[in-house]
Amino acid sequence: MSEDRPNDPGDDRHSQPAHSEDGPVFSAQKARQGEIILRTRTRRIVFIAGLVGILVLAVVVRFAIG
Repeated sequence: MSEDRPNDPGDDRHSQPAHSEDGPVFSAQKARQGEIILRTRTRRIVFIAGLVGILVLAVVVRFAIG
């Protein structure tokens, strides 16, 4: 795809992240869209249990407050 457009700003195969005093700086395009990979059944169960736990905690706190 990027061979058709040699000046495509999305073509970052050879670009290095810029550095600042706080560390490397990445473009928003490179920094977003993380991927959650849950390959085993155990990891999926733990992930879903964590999500359910957050919801249960929110409900408990809601009823405790008022």
